[in-house]
Amino acid sequence: MNTNNQLVKDYEEYKAQGRIWGGVAPESIKRIKFPRIEKQIIDEFLALEDLTGSISDVLDTLGIKGAVPASHLGPLLPSSKIAGTAITLRSIPERKTVTKGLMDKDYIRMATRDTHYLAEPGDILVADFGGNLEVSNMGGQSVAVAQSRGVVGAIVNGAVRDVASFRKREFPTWCRGTTPITGKCRMQAVEINGPVTLYDTLVEPGDLIVADESGVCVVPADKVNYVLEKCKSIIQEEEEMRELIDKEVPISELKPLYRKRYS
Repeated sequence: MNTNNQLVKDYEEYKAQGRIWGGVAPESIKRIKFPRIEKQIIDEFLALEDLTGSISDVLDTLGIKGAVPASHLGPLLPSSKIAGTAITLRSIPERKTVTKGLMDKDYIRMATRDTHYLAEPGDILVADFGGNLEVSNMGGQSVAVAQSRGVVGAIVNGAVRDVASFRKREFPTWCRGTTPITGKCRMQAVEINGPVTLYDTLVEPGDLIVADESGVCVVPADKVNYVLEKCKSIIQEEEEMRELIDKEVPISELKPLYRKRYS
């Protein structure tokens, strides 16, 4: 069975389970079933103290561009920290004006719900609307659907609205901004679970997403185990170095350790 036939089979299976919202054409869904990062690994990442900082440094040593600072994608809820498998949604602007679309009673072609119903517990929505700051990619009802499906957070390359709902439901979200303006009749979903962009960083469905107050990191699925073990080592070495600093050991002992985490 080739990939396309498998995708059709998966689609029909999810449809029978009541997991197809139907807001996008079947051909817009590029993947349905794919491996998720194990919960044990997720928990080990979340237990790290210097989370995105350590991951960013390890990604540098691998030659992978995978970190986006909070100055571009900031947390909506203070002190938020999440890790999970990426599910992705890419949207583009509608060509028709919103006034004309509403007059014509056009079908709403946003698709966060479609993506959420394809999710597995522990997934993180990564929504890409090209960094648009004018209109909302998701709001309070979308958060309710997300939580009902076990989605643990969202990273939005664009804006969100209904901020009070995000806070009331304690739904961790990183975004480019906030807005009161709906995305209805202003944006349309074109692809679910295909590659997307966060600021200037590629995300593939199945990648590990890790985010905290410093920003967002994207770890390719095949590098997750290596990155985790390297982060553990780095954090331990950093703690040992802080102890030496507190003890006021000579510079001659500190200096050889200074750039160790970048080697």
